[in-house]
Amino acid sequence: MLPRPTVRGWALAGCGGALVVLGGLLGSLDLVRIGLAAVVLVVGAGALVAARSPARQRHRIDVRRSVRPNPLHVGETAQVAIHVQATDAAARARLAGLRFAEQASSELSGGHALRARVERTPSSVEVRYSVQAARRGRWTLGPLVVTRGDPFGVVRAPADIGSVAEVAVWPSIVALPAPSEALVGEPDRVALGARSPSTDDASLRDYREGDDLRRVHWRSSARRGSLLVRSDERAGMRPVTVLLDQPARPAAVEWSISLAASMAVAMLEAGHPVRLLGAGLGETGDIPTFLTAKSGPIARAALLDPLIDLVGPRTEPEAEQRLGAAVRMIQTSGKGDDIVLAVLGPLTPAARTELARISDSAQGWAVVRSDSRQPGEAAATENTLRALRRAGWHAVRVSTGEAATDCWMRLLGGTP
Repeated sequence: MLPRPTVRGWALAGCGGALVVLGGLLGSLDLVRIGLAAVVLVVGAGALVAARSPARQRHRIDVRRSVRPNPLHVGETAQVAIHVQATDAAARARLAGLRFAEQASSELSGGHALRARVERTPSSVEVRYSVQAARRGRWTLGPLVVTRGDPFGVVRAPADIGSVAEVAVWPSIVALPAPSEALVGEPDRVALGARSPSTDDASLRDYREGDDLRRVHWRSSARRGSLLVRSDERAGMRPVTVLLDQPARPAAVEWSISLAASMAVAMLEAGHPVRLLGAGLGETGDIPTFLTAKSGPIARAALLDPLIDLVGPRTEPEAEQRLGAAVRMIQTSGKGDDIVLAVLGPLTPAARTELARISDSAQGWAVVRSDSRQPGEAAATENTLRALRRAGWHAVRVSTGEAATDCWMRLLGGTP
């Protein structure tokens, strides 16, 4: 950017111009000289500041920026460190007179000025500050704005140095309790053609409501006086598909994404292979692969990264079309022992019929959004719940904005 006079510079240039005019009227050569000297000082200072731009390739000032963590979740805080380094003696001389300011997206700064801690050495400057993610998406930091001036303080010029950094923000995640045995219990192993585990390769635990009675170890139960069931420690974990029916109305979008992501992470950390489908996820034509916790943080990142740029449907018919495509993908790629966790809204009759078919090849669990402020939505929600339960789903009603833990516990039967 071009140098601009400061208040002092404008005053000096104005006074100089006035003296030139006054000296001409009065015929005073001394006044003209003084006025010209003031104007020349301002112009010369501007030329000097322009020639000492820190962005020049010669005598350049380098900028490196780091953000930790990146990506981060909505509501989390990231620490930003900027290292400004002078490349030679001339650059060090310019560095000493620079003032620094950082630019940041309002989604990271909250629309307020950033408060940074600055540490200087003769050849470098460290700028450190924190940002808090307010919205899901990709947001920018930088470039760094430096303000340079002349020794007399009559001219200032801002300049952008360094590159722009991108901060990726995942949806907010709530740590959900471990899924209950009723949800993650093994499917009928006889129907799957697998042998029942013997007591040699199984451990025993207390009977829980919903356990298959064929897994009861009657001899040990009689000896103890309470029911004990076999728990095969070596059995594989059932794959889980989290189905997201993202609404067209913005009010419920982020809440729905956060709830679905929290469910997916909870199942991943419980050891299940997990994938996310629906609302534009998995629409590239390839069937998304299941991610497992064996890959550590990489699997968690791979599960959440598609949600960063997720854009919801613009209309209700588009939302229904996306949901139908995800349902068909589940039906064609399921193995018969899948668990489907669905975050749904009130569905049309056609969508209810299509979704109900999932229970033919998978075990379905669904939370259905309800918002009584929308006309007719209560009846549509009730019809959706009735249709899913009739098809064998375990479905519960939740309210938009309700705490994710409350929704999860109601789904698992932990609360009414």
